[in-house]
Formats: sequence, C-alpha cells, structure tokens
Amino acid sequence: MRFVFFIDHLSTWVGKTFAWAILILTLVVSYEVFMRYAMGAPTTWAYDTSYMLYGTLFMMSGAYALAHNAHVRADVVSRYFPIRVQAGLELALYLLFFYPGIFALVFYGWDFFAISYRQNEHSSYTPGGPPIWPYKFVIPACAALLALQGVAEVTRCVMCLIHGKWPRRLGDVEEIAIPINKEAEIKAAQEKSGEPRQ
Repeated sequence: MRFVFFIDHLSTWVGKTFAWAILILTLVVSYEVFMRYAMGAPTTWAYDTSYMLYGTLFMMSGAYALAHNAHVRADVVSRYFPIRVQAGLELALYLLFFYPGIFALVFYGWDFFAISYRQNEHSSYTPGGPPIWPYKFVIPACAALLALQGVAEVTRCVMCLIHGKWPRRLGDVEEIAIPINKEAEIKAAQEKSGEPRQ
C-alpha cells in the first residue's frame, strides 16, 4: 500500500498543482474581455493562451481523477456484483483497454511533440503565435502519469482479488459505489453469522 499511496499522492499533487491553471485562465479571459470591449484593443495572445491552459488543466488532471476514483463510470450493473468479480472485471478492462490506449497515447503523443519541437512549430491561429510544442509535450506527459496511476489501480484490483475487499483510497472523493459495497459487506457478514437482517 505504501507504493500505491506514493503514486496516489504524486497524482494528487500534480492534479492540484495544475488546477491553478483555472485561475490563470480566468484572469486571461477576463483581461481579454476587458481589453476587447472596454478598451477596444483586443490582445493577440489571449486565444492561444486560453486553449493551451484549458487543455493542460484537463489533461494533467486525469491521473488525479483516476487516483480518486472520480472518472465517469458505466458501472450501473457491475456495482452489484460480488467484490471479487468487480475487481476481476476492472483488472481485465485495465489490461485490455486502458493500457493499450495509454501506451498508444504515450508513443504517438511523444512523436507528435517531437515533430512539433523539431519544426519549432508556432500557433497559426494568431499572427506571431506562440510556440506550440511545449503544449504538445503535455500529451505524452499526462499519458505517462495516467500509466503510472494505472499501476496503482491494477495493484488495487489484485489486492482486492486476494483479500476480498477494496484497499482504501486517499480521501478526496467518494464514489457512490463505496457505501453500496459497505452495505453489501455488512449484509453478507450478517447472513454468514446467522444474524437477522436490519
């Protein structure tokens, strides 16, 4: 669990650090609105800055969301499965879908960034646009962080298969399935011991 929590803390730190981009984005957009409508002098850099900040915020928060089990999930049926079945299903999905997609994102994202860097690519949306290759570096960086967080999630699945319960997570976000799973565990324990249900 130490190793898993180390990865969780790293993903959380990165997510919370990049969350400050929303404040910078708000200031940039507010400044642009003021300059455009109050001063009649729109900036040439606000558009590029705003989409780069938003994209960076969105991508670099992915590992944070995965660490806190906050991604949108289609577990309407699977949440009612026994816990070991849930863990086995999640493990299979990580190995069959998550990792192939993430490795492709790392590989092709790095290639995408490298080409942009070699060409010293600049944004074509505005005259004298800023260099765009640092923004493209965010793609393989976020994919690498997601791959690392995926190691922690796969480890959780394996631990759940061994011990029959989900290992605990950092406490930022609690999914609805957690209270449902706790309730199912209590009912199973009561049935096992012969206690009447409440």
